[in-house]
Amino acid sequence: MSIKISPLHANDREAWETLARAYKAFYQTETAHAEYDQAWQRLLAHEGVFGLAARLDDKIVGISHHLFHASAWANTVCYLQDMYTAPEVRGRGVGRALISAVADHARKFGAVRYYWH
Repeated sequence: MSIKISPLHANDREAWETLARAYKAFYQTETAHAEYDQAWQRLLAHEGVFGLAARLDDKIVGISHHLFHASAWANTVCYLQDMYTAPEVRGRGVGRALISAVADHARKFGAVRYYWH
């Protein structure tokens, strides 16, 4: 069982939203349904905001969202905004695989660094 990371696709909406809602609940953040719709449209547009899915046995078990922006000291940096893995797969390298995929995308995009809070 290897972890496969890929960009989010249109048919991933239900699995993505399940994990996104769990992420928001974990941080006790109220989010309206319209905000999920807006976020999903941004993620599918691939215009500055990007979403990745981690799959085990073809099931999405983790998600991440990242974006690129300028900083005072660099033209392009990458911010890993959100990351969530399903509780039942924690400790199996899903988060590590998502972070590694974001780092790879950051390098390919020309970002001089990537970070998260």
